[in-house]
Amino acid sequence: MANYFVGDLHGCFDELQLLLEKVEFEPTRDKLYLVGDLVARGDKSLECLRFVKSLGQAAQTVLGNHDLHFIATTLGIKKVKPRDRVDAIFNAPDFEELVDWLCHQPLLVHNENPGVVMAHAGISPDWDLATAKACAKEVEEILQNGDFAALLAQMYDNSPNRWSPDLQGIERLRYSINVFTRMRFCYWDHRLDFACKAPPKAAPAELTPWFNLPNPLYQQIPIVFGHWASLVDEPTPQNIYALDTGCVWNNRMTMLRWEDKGVFTQSAIKNYNDF
Repeated sequence: MANYFVGDLHGCFDELQLLLEKVEFEPTRDKLYLVGDLVARGDKSLECLRFVKSLGQAAQTVLGNHDLHFIATTLGIKKVKPRDRVDAIFNAPDFEELVDWLCHQPLLVHNENPGVVMAHAGISPDWDLATAKACAKEVEEILQNGDFAALLAQMYDNSPNRWSPDLQGIERLRYSINVFTRMRFCYWDHRLDFACKAPPKAAPAELTPWFNLPNPLYQQIPIVFGHWASLVDEPTPQNIYALDTGCVWNNRMTMLRWEDKGVFTQSAIKNYNDF
């Protein structure tokens, strides 16, 4: 048995299949973990959703910002962007079933075997593991109970940008969503920044990647995440595994086999910018 972690799909179904062939993935034996953003920008978001769902217990994804945005568009909260190429999902006979399945995916996965935490964007520098789990659960319970339109309508905001255990209501929920699905850089005082998407070496001096801040959790347990395609080929600290290598941006998809830390890649097989 092997545990595989794969970076953002973004509808790049064919590249995922080629990677799974390379590692000889067998769903009756192995498990596939996905760091979120299954949909949007690539040409086969529908196929990605159907495939991951079809794997059942052999796969586990977390929700990314594009996944949450897609759910918001199904409620009419936001308009569908043509560049997201998700029309096939809306027109699919299993549309409602797929959306319901997506809503029931978590923001955070902590699996003691293989002993790793997975989130789409990362873990707040102000959280320990218990707080991260609690904050994820608060959002997940709303998404999974079917009455989440108000939450998704109010998630499009950058505030509050600093954690406090005194946060309540939508501000607490929004901070959690932003950490789990949007975070890249922080200020040195732990405030979140959402403007800079550059590689760390090109960022302003007042900003640093979230995982460079002094949180004991980052040393205590490995963290696997995606979301940040401009981290491709950039070094990260020990215990920090960045898997978004920008397949949909005509780079490559990356898969990590946990047991031996073997890394497998598949270059983009089409220019998604030409669609």
